[in-house]
Parts: sequence; structure tokens; C-alpha cells
Amino acid sequence: MLENLHVKNLALIDEIEVDFQPGLNILTGETGAGKSILLGSVNLALGGRFHADMLRTGAKFGLVELTFTIDSPSLEEQLTAMDIFPEDGRIVLSRKLMPGRSVSKINGETVSMAALKDVASMLIDIHGQHEHQSLLHKKNHLAFLDLYAKDQVEKLKKDTAKAFRTYHGCRKKLDESGMDERERQKEISLAEFEVNEIEEAGLFEGEDEEVEALYRRMSAGKKVAQRIAEAYHYTSEDESGNASELLSRAIHALSDVESVDEQGAGLYGQLIEIDSLLNDFNRELSEYAKSLDFSEEEFYGTENRLNELNRLKTKYGNSAAQVLEYCEERKQRLKELEDYEQYMQELEEQLKASRQDYEKHALALRKARKKAAVSFVKEIKKGLSDMNFLDVRFEMRFLELPDYTSDGMDEAEFYISTNPGEDLRPMGNVASGGELSRIMLAIKTVLADREDTPTLIFDEIDTGISGITAGKVAEKMHIIGESRQVLCITHLAQIAAQADAHYLIQKRAKNNGAQTEIFGLEEEESVQELARLLGGAKVTASILESAREMKR
Repeated sequence: MLENLHVKNLALIDEIEVDFQPGLNILTGETGAGKSILLGSVNLALGGRFHADMLRTGAKFGLVELTFTIDSPSLEEQLTAMDIFPEDGRIVLSRKLMPGRSVSKINGETVSMAALKDVASMLIDIHGQHEHQSLLHKKNHLAFLDLYAKDQVEKLKKDTAKAFRTYHGCRKKLDESGMDERERQKEISLAEFEVNEIEEAGLFEGEDEEVEALYRRMSAGKKVAQRIAEAYHYTSEDESGNASELLSRAIHALSDVESVDEQGAGLYGQLIEIDSLLNDFNRELSEYAKSLDFSEEEFYGTENRLNELNRLKTKYGNSAAQVLEYCEERKQRLKELEDYEQYMQELEEQLKASRQDYEKHALALRKARKKAAVSFVKEIKKGLSDMNFLDVRFEMRFLELPDYTSDGMDEAEFYISTNPGEDLRPMGNVASGGELSRIMLAIKTVLADREDTPTLIFDEIDTGISGITAGKVAEKMHIIGESRQVLCITHLAQIAAQADAHYLIQKRAKNNGAQTEIFGLEEEESVQELARLLGGAKVTASILESAREMKR
């Protein structure tokens, strides 16, 4: 769950820090107090888009830090698979925001924005003010069903997507292979030319690297040969006054010392060993010098071969190995073109087999979805009845798509009727804003046990509702809070009264400016805030008693 939120230098926020509790956390405050700023800060910490004008006036940077406690073994396992390891059962997500850039960290280690978003999606789910509008798009209805039936459809979806990729690849290959006789002969001629050109070159794998190395050595050969000759002059015993001759004199000088004592014998032995090493060095140096001995004709031949290899690499690949690989591909293509009818027949058979395999998986997925939809719709309908839809009918209808997709052959859409005597119609055609909010909450309630995300945030889900309906919504929020942590921004006393923890967001004048602050409320303070929500600016004794009764 979200244990702590720390925000600094964002909009009207100077610096605030708040500890949240398990269950239902309610946030209330006057319009304009900064509730949306607080939620926007959380969004930023989770990887939301940042603009420099979000910073507090005069601030050089902003900071948002979220601390989560991890008490789910499955969630910890998922994090570990991403090389994210909770420290003392906690994960800290932070984002430092500066004009033109931002720095994201997890437990103090800098991570990419993609990694931050991946981890955040596992920890928290934000349901914004307008998210219920997603119900107007029927493509989302199937996604809700798939989440509900995750255990039943997840493998089927993967199998269907894999089969679709195979089918799509076969269809694309068949479409691209269609040609008339003139096109076929033209491609045959080109392929034959390319194969002959590569084979006549007679190159082998790694030859380009060998020839390049030889050419570099030849290019620098004259200078290198001079340096080798100079070194040989100083070390070889074939010359007078060199290291080898001088070393021989030193050995002769010490030969009488060898028999004097142990230390002299040791020094004499070292000198003998040095002489042996120098002789070995001179032999290797001589062989190296011979390897650099080449004619102008040899240099010219090496240069031409390198040019030929580079020309082939420019046309067919970045290395000799890739050129040879390309040659094999063109040979295979020649074989296909020379027996074109047989080749096309094989592609047709592959396409047919891949289509049958795809349909097998897609039909199994459809069957599983339709079976799960029965219980899904039943649970949503019960949830809607609990939220003061007095005479609601609710269905999920399936239609077959005209084309295959990686997600199957179906589309699904919610149909609803909220008044007696009305026909069932697509949800987007009949539901009002307040009804959409309640429907979304009913769906979220049904999915509460299916989703792994431990924290849910609802931003003003009470839009368009009041009275008894608000009380019903409040009960649903509390039910979700029994199994998940819920943070809810609301204007309704009926919802706020259900709080396990109540927080007040205020805007105060401070230091010749305005600042947003947040406070945790004790029992009596929560009653006072409920009274404000009920009565507005003037809170009477009767309103205060009503708030106290509502809280009880």
C-alpha cells in the first residue's frame, strides 16, 4: 500500500508530507484548495508528463516521493524478477523534476522512465475524474472482461496472439510473392547475377578482417621495417657495440666472480638468463622483419582484394559472413522462382494451416470469454442494484469482427436499460455521467479481487450523484477498502463519512502567497469537515449533529 507521500515545490505546494493508512482514505477540501494538484503530483511520481510551469514560482526543482509497503509475496516476486528488491519491506519511487529534464529513482537508484512506469503500474491504479468515459468505448468492455476472467483466458490470449502472428506472416509472404511471368524472369536474372558475382569472388568468412589487417600492416610496413632494423642494430650480436656484444663482455667479466661466493654466482646466472632471453628476442625480431618483406606487386594485389571485398559488402552486407549469408538466401529464392507454381502452392497450404490453427485458438478464447461473461454480468448487475439502480437490466453482447486480430475474432459491448419498459441499448447511447461513474465503480468492485494492484485512487468518482445513491456508492467504496487500500477525493459527506482515515486539503495565505497543505483529521475534526460538506459556509448545531450521526 501507499504508506507516505512527500511533495516539494510543485504549483501551490511548498512542501508537504502525509502518511496514509490501510482501508479507505478520504481527502476533502474546498474547490481550488489543491486536491487536483496533489493527485497530479502522484501522477508525476508515476511517470506522468512534466512541464516546467508545474514548478512552484521561483523553485529550481520539484520533488515527488512515494513510499510503498510490500506485503504480497506475489508482488514481491514480480518486483524481484525486474531486479527491484524491497528494503525492509518498502519500495520508494521518487522523481526530481527540473526544467527540461527529470531524474527517476527506485530505492535511491536511478532508473529509466519506462522502468518507473512498469513498477508503478504494479503498485497503484488511478481512476481519474473522467476515466468513466472509457465505458463509452466498447473496445474497453472486452478488456474489463479479460481482466475478470484472467485465469481462464490469459493462456488462450497468448496462444491466439502467437497463432495470429504466424497467420499474418504467411498471408504477407503470399501477398508479396504474387507476380506475373515477366516479373518472375526479371527477379531470376537479378538473383542469378548476384549469386554469380558473390561466388566468383571466392570469399570466405572472416576474409575481410584478415585482408584489412594485412593491408594496414603493409601500409605501415616501410616505417615499421625501419624501426625493426634500428632495434635489431642495437640488440643483435651481428653488429659491434650492440646490446648482445656488450652483454657477452659482461658475462666474461663476471665469469671469474662466479666461483667466489654464492651471491656472485647468482648474479652471473641472472646475466646468463638475460643473454638467453635476448637471443630469443633477436630471433623473433628477425622473423617479424621477414614477415614485413613484401613486393609492390603483393601490396597492389592486397589493395585490390580489399577494394573488391568492400564493394561486395557495400552491396550485400556489412561483413564477409553477411555477404555469404545473403548469397545463400538468393540461392533459396532462385530455387523458389524456378519452381514457382510449387512454391506458391506450398505458401497457400501454409496459409490454410495457419488460418485453421488461428481459428482453433480464437474460438477457444471466444468460448471462455462467453462463459466468463455470464458471471461477470451477473456480479455487475448485483453491484448496480446495490448502488440504487432500481430497475436495471445489463448484458454483454458479442459480435464477430470482420477481420482477424491478435486479440481474437470478437468484440464485446455492454448493453443497459436503467428504466422500466426501455429496451436494452449500447451503454454509450443511454448512460449519463453520474450513471457511468456508478457503473465504473461497480466494475471496479467486481474486479477488486482480480487485480493485483494494492492501491486504488478515485478522483471525484461522486460526479453527478447525491442523496441515497451517494450513500450506496460510499458503501461500495468501503467494501473495496476492506481488501485494498483506497484513496478517494470527494465532495460528498456520505462518502467522506465512511473514511477509515480522513484528510483535509487547504489553501492558506503564507509568505505573501498561497500554499496548499494537507492534514490528517481526528474524529471530532472529521465531524467538523463533514458538517462543512453538508452545510457549506454556515455550520449550525443541527448540521453538526447530523454530521456526527452520519459519522456514527
